[in-house]
Amino acid sequence: MSAHSMKGRHHGQGMTEYIIIVALIAIASIGVYNLFGKTIRNQTAGLAAGLAGEDGHAKNAIKAARDAEEAAKSDANTPRGLSSFADSTGDK
Repeated sequence: MSAHSMKGRHHGQGMTEYIIIVALIAIASIGVYNLFGKTIRNQTAGLAAGLAGEDGHAKNAIKAARDAEEAAKSDANTPRGLSSFADSTGDK
């Protein structure tokens, strides 16, 4: 093999490794969002309501964020296996 074709293979290998790393980060991000997405949405709603001067709505949204946080903590500490996967996704 020529030196030129070997260089191309190494470049392809580096690109493949990069794609695998990006895919793993994406999967981890989806998992974190599934656990804490509701909390983040409620916190954002509370901040928006507070900036708009709606104190009552902001307090309700912040309380909902705290409740979602507690639910996410509880859910994160629950042991899971493949048999309980359908229960956690809402499919029965």
